[in-house]
Amino acid sequence: MSFRLRAARTLAALCVALACASCAVQPPAANVLAIVPVADWGGTPADATRARRHDITHITLHHQGEPFRPGTDARQYLRNLQTWSRATKGWLDIPYHYVIDLEGKIYAARDIAFAGDTNTEYDPKGHALIEVVGNFEEVEPNQAQLDAVVDLMAMLANTYNVPLDRIASHRDHSDKTVCPGANLYRYVQSGWFREQVAAKLTARPQSAAAR
Repeated sequence: MSFRLRAARTLAALCVALACASCAVQPPAANVLAIVPVADWGGTPADATRARRHDITHITLHHQGEPFRPGTDARQYLRNLQTWSRATKGWLDIPYHYVIDLEGKIYAARDIAFAGDTNTEYDPKGHALIEVVGNFEEVEPNQAQLDAVVDLMAMLANTYNVPLDRIASHRDHSDKTVCPGANLYRYVQSGWFREQVAAKLTARPQSAAAR
């Protein structure tokens, strides 16, 4: 075999290898929503044998209902909430599927396949439950939290085909609570969350990155 033929074959093989490599390495999708998995904040899985399974038909917003001061460790808060939910309330897990901290970071909580829990009379089966930390009877939600709520609602609406008119809050399903607090509820009542979610869904669909 001549030197030129060997060189040509080597060059051809190198080109094929580079082409395959460029096909295999893809940048992460820009529309994937970053969600901190349960294991990353130190939580433990729920007992699936005790769970009520459900299909998501609604998206329902809650607040913590207690002060959440800057500098509070969100991961420790979630671990404490999980322990309290199981040991004191006898619930399967944290009652919410997602928790949003002061920085707008989204944490996975109860498995979305399992129906949530509530202290009030409505049945949360079918509801994707979102909690935002803080007491919004007393403080305003910050922009990072509002943005995270919109992003998460848009992802859930897209993933589970939830109509915009089924995006609501705890107090819309129960007359025994002021949750999610007046200062957060006004974004629900005015239709602002639905408008923002609609705009995001029109721009691009989203998918979850956690779990």
